[in-house]
Amino acid sequence: MAKAQGLDTSSISRLDQTRISQYFGCNTFSERTMRERLQKDAYKAYRQALKRGETLSPEVARSVALAMKEWALEQGCTHFTHWFLPMTGATAEKHDAFITWDEDGAVIERFSGGQLIQGEPDASSFPSGGLRATFEARGYTAWDPASPAFIMEGPLGKTLCIPTAFVGYHGEALDHKVPLLRSMEVVSRRAQESLTLLGVKPDAVVAQCGPEQEYFAVDLELAQQRPDLMFANRTLQGAKPPKGQELEDHYFGSIKERVLGFMQEVELECFKLGIPAKTRHNEVAPNQFEIAPIYESANLASDHNQLLMEILKSVGERHGLAVLLHEKPFAGVNGSGKHVNWSLATEEGSNLLEPGHTPEQNLQFLYFLCATLKAIHAHGGLLRAAIASAGNDHRLGANEAPPAIMSVFLGSQLNHILEAIETGDVTDASTQHILDLGITNLPMIEKDATDRNRTSPFAFTGNKFEFRAVGSSQPIALPLTVINAAVAEALEGLNAQLDAELKSGKEHQAAVMGVVRKAILETKAIRFEGNGYAEDWKHEAERRGLPHAKDTVAALHIWEQPASKAVFTRPGILAEHELEARVHIRHEQYQKAIAIETQVLREMAETQILPAISTDLGARAGSLAKLASVGVAIPAPLKAALEAQAALAGEAQIRLKDLKAALAEAEAVEELQLRTATFGGRVNEAKHALREVLDQLEEACDADLWPLPKYWQLLSPLV
Repeated sequence: MAKAQGLDTSSISRLDQTRISQYFGCNTFSERTMRERLQKDAYKAYRQALKRGETLSPEVARSVALAMKEWALEQGCTHFTHWFLPMTGATAEKHDAFITWDEDGAVIERFSGGQLIQGEPDASSFPSGGLRATFEARGYTAWDPASPAFIMEGPLGKTLCIPTAFVGYHGEALDHKVPLLRSMEVVSRRAQESLTLLGVKPDAVVAQCGPEQEYFAVDLELAQQRPDLMFANRTLQGAKPPKGQELEDHYFGSIKERVLGFMQEVELECFKLGIPAKTRHNEVAPNQFEIAPIYESANLASDHNQLLMEILKSVGERHGLAVLLHEKPFAGVNGSGKHVNWSLATEEGSNLLEPGHTPEQNLQFLYFLCATLKAIHAHGGLLRAAIASAGNDHRLGANEAPPAIMSVFLGSQLNHILEAIETGDVTDASTQHILDLGITNLPMIEKDATDRNRTSPFAFTGNKFEFRAVGSSQPIALPLTVINAAVAEALEGLNAQLDAELKSGKEHQAAVMGVVRKAILETKAIRFEGNGYAEDWKHEAERRGLPHAKDTVAALHIWEQPASKAVFTRPGILAEHELEARVHIRHEQYQKAIAIETQVLREMAETQILPAISTDLGARAGSLAKLASVGVAIPAPLKAALEAQAALAGEAQIRLKDLKAALAEAEAVEELQLRTATFGGRVNEAKHALREVLDQLEEACDADLWPLPKYWQLLSPLV
């Protein structure tokens, strides 16, 4: 693209973002670039294979590889890599130079179709959950042609990155991308079946996503002085600062120059990689920010979100900032999440969750709305399990993020319409008395007609659903897979009902409305318009039969339920052994996260905090003794303060001993679920108990002796 537009990307100033369209995607091997560089028949074959989900022929693969290599070399690339997303949650890559020997023994650049389509990284050290033995090191990366190759710029060169899926020797999915792509195919088929029954003939339906990304940025030099931020990405100890978010003056406030410079460079890197970053702003907590993109297909949005997290960290370091993606880096202020906006759209760009202007359009809208309601009603617990993690446990249900109970917010106007359909009454739905259920003459449904509900985990926001409970550090591929799978299952059920109604001879609109009305009645329990933080809602949700997994330990049990397994296994999104492996990995990741935090806190307490407290106690006791030696009467409050500090230090030693015992107890447990429960219960409780005392000791200690940067330093404005 860059060459075709006559653009020298090396000349782009980091501050020259006035004409984004001139360089957007210049570091991607986009469809536009492919169209310009491939022969027409090769490009047409590529597009058809992509559209139909078919494998590229060897001839087309060779053509694409040659064009990609020439483009990459022109851009200054020396290496290529298959870029993939293993079940670690991070990205992975192995770089190979383009060079090889020719017949005369000279070095030449070569890149074959086979190298494009398939790679073979060592899979032995990636999480597999028992899918493969440790000695079976073979794994394969397979090119995802729906996600464009891109160039990453390094200090002394550039690397061509080829987005790929990652599978084992027998084809088992070892990553998050394969299940996502499978789920997208399944929900596309079911949505096309739905549209056919509704009288529409689409070529394809694509799951769409726009993930908003929250994060903290703190001074890198200060962060590097805290082992907890370096190893656990969150503070495991820290007394509340004098000022947090009480004045609500950070949210949407003016962006400080240092932060703005960082944001602008992040956006520049995003634009060059074709990531459509749209908004930037200050979030609620001090030094908390957000970046959000425009909608894309779900698999591309997933890849781009993974890239964005890498860009945030690397650009942050160049600006002397530590970017914290943990869900709860600081106690006492809001944590961070991702708002994963999801919808379905036809290949022609028609959003199936967009309210329409005609009765037919609104019937279609209501049909897909009800499918989504049925999906969340049937698998809300599974959706909760998809976003369960040690980090997200600190955030969900804490009156700063959605509760752990999955419910759907639709807004007053939509609820008004659904209630009218449910009761069969004529009602005033949009200031006009035109919702006559006898003839299904539905009104125009206005976008953004009602207020947003920030306490809802799954809210309809005009023409999409916003899943607000996803954790800020989590790959979005898993929750997207669950949404796609659950909606596909719901559509399959609705389609069967509608097909039977139509075959019975029922008039089309009446048949559709009959199916919609039944779905509205069946899913009434999942709809909730009130305050998700209220204690009453917990009791009401229990009465409605909604699952409430309060933490990861409870959430992971949901994966074991037959209905949860079936939503993946029946349509072929995950085989049962692939699903079991993922459950095993989730348990291990939770245990390891808690274990790492515990070891870091133990070391901080033993080698930094308690020695500083001992020094402080000795200095204070010495000062009092010196005063007494010259005949100065020591006031009782001074003695009491010293004794209280000494008592706290003693209590800290007791709780530290208990923490070490709890960790040893958990690590001795062999049974997987019990081990997870022990880490989530006994170890977490001991960790929190020790922190409680350490925070009090920080407030009592001489500031010059305290060994760690404090909250007020870390959360001070970045100027």
